[in-house]
Amino acid sequence: MEARAKLLGHPIHQMVIVLPLGLLTTAVIFDIIHLLGGGPQWSQVAYWIIGAGVIGGLLSAPFGLIDWLGVPSGTRARRIGALHGIGNVLVVLLFGASWLVRREIPAAPVGGAYVLSFLGFAIAGVTAWLGGELVDRMGIGVYAGANPNSPSSLSNRPANERLL
Repeated sequence: MEARAKLLGHPIHQMVIVLPLGLLTTAVIFDIIHLLGGGPQWSQVAYWIIGAGVIGGLLSAPFGLIDWLGVPSGTRARRIGALHGIGNVLVVLLFGASWLVRREIPAAPVGGAYVLSFLGFAIAGVTAWLGGELVDRMGIGVYAGANPNSPSSLSNRPANERLL
């Protein structure tokens, strides 16, 4: 099944999600640099990058939802897509909370701000893998003949195998 939300023939969600994912990852890297002794400017920049990443995530979500609504009910793809979407909402909430906690002193955030963003980053790793499972393994949003019930890529079974 192909994506419902397209621009010039390509799935919009897959095009726009890379920006917020990259921004939020970069913010975590900048925070780590700050924690390892880099100057306060690293966390200051991370603050603004998190804001941009959260906005980008919010802009990406509707396109994912539109595509998910087109996935057949009762399929593995529908379940994986739900986990992917719910997980990404949690990611945006965690980074958004980190951004709000940093508001007072962006260059010297409290420890809780780091915990929120690092937790969001860890969950984003899982949700990104789930998105890859949908697109790369099942062909959801890419191929008219996608297999929404293909087995997990971790199963060592062929992707064209149909699960009951």
